[in-house]
Amino acid sequence: MNSQYLHLNYALVEDMLLAFIRNEISKFGFRSALFGLSGGIDSAVVCELAARALGPENVLAVLMPYRTSSPESVRHARMMVEKTGIQSEEVDISPVVDAFFQGIPDAGNLRMGNVMARARMLYLYDISARDGRLVVGTSNKTELLLGYGTLFGDMASAVNPIGDLYKTQIWGLARHLKLPEEIVAKTPSADLWEGQSDEEDLGFSYGEVDLLLYLMLEKRMDKIAILQEGIEQSFYDTVRKMVVRNQYKRMMPVIAKVSARTPGIDFRYARDWQEVK
Repeated sequence: MNSQYLHLNYALVEDMLLAFIRNEISKFGFRSALFGLSGGIDSAVVCELAARALGPENVLAVLMPYRTSSPESVRHARMMVEKTGIQSEEVDISPVVDAFFQGIPDAGNLRMGNVMARARMLYLYDISARDGRLVVGTSNKTELLLGYGTLFGDMASAVNPIGDLYKTQIWGLARHLKLPEEIVAKTPSADLWEGQSDEEDLGFSYGEVDLLLYLMLEKRMDKIAILQEGIEQSFYDTVRKMVVRNQYKRMMPVIAKVSARTPGIDFRYARDWQEVK
């Protein structure tokens, strides 16, 4: 398979995303934004884009480490704050998460990680209410398709500028934006527990899965055609199952229809149907 499938004109992508951020923030009557800055490449890209689109004075990054979070992640997050000149706050989520699991010693990494992700979003939306800022998302296309994220946690946001970019394209955009190579080159990790790695969790690399997802979605190739490209059937089956199974994470809650006009079914006016007064 040809990795050039995933190459983009990143200068054009930058222009599109800057316009997207400006338009989406302003159409709801907001002038400023906030997001969680983890020190990873996805939030670093959003940090740079938001600062360029809105001006650093209108962007707030919230650093939300847990007590076992990597010091390197916090250092990289602070590096992006310094680079862009945006505002920042730091919140230790340890007391909230530890209180939640008090008396539950066998919670395990998955449950702990989910609560950490939701605790972070709890803080973001509270600060949003405090300051009147709109929450910007940092989930990429690969994560959204695979369901590799926490519903109402890191997958929650009002607007998401990078949700249509595969992880490998995030790397390309990051280099175009001239983000610190130290951040771009490091091993992808949600930093939910010590030593955690995205690709180890998934069982395959982002490069492998992005090419497969591209063939499935953008090229709309069927299974036989994809296997003829050299993809192993077990890998294809695993990824397809993840995409299908996690569709509920990419949707608003399904509403049972009992009336003539149901939100999301018959009532589908665009968000800008009525001007914000």
